[in-house]
Amino acid sequence: MSPCNLELPVSDAKPKDICQIRCFNVELVNHVQNTLPSDDTLETAQIVFSALGDRSRLKILYALSHDQELCVCDIATLLEVKVATASHHLRKLRDLKILKYRNDGKLAYYSLRDQRVSDILNYSLRQLVD
Repeated sequence: MSPCNLELPVSDAKPKDICQIRCFNVELVNHVQNTLPSDDTLETAQIVFSALGDRSRLKILYALSHDQELCVCDIATLLEVKVATASHHLRKLRDLKILKYRNDGKLAYYSLRDQRVSDILNYSLRQLVD
């Protein structure tokens, strides 16, 4: 059933900032509904955009965005924070499956799991500057 076929309950109080009918542009609503990305795609987008919602994580992703691999101590230096704080942000990004890591002796190196995250970040930053 299309969401536009449902009637809104009638109420005595009619706020002026909401529609008084359920759906006005049925054709447009149906078109958008039929072209919405899958739930899996939207979930992936939600994960990526939530990662971009923190300034420190933005800096980390930017630093790793050019096929770079950095160790935790270098990222801590970049962020001007303690290694434990940098590690916390990196763990969050790794848990979101945005970063991958490898150990090399006493060093832990991080890099992007998917270059598309870099593309999204760099595109967004260019749009904000232009």
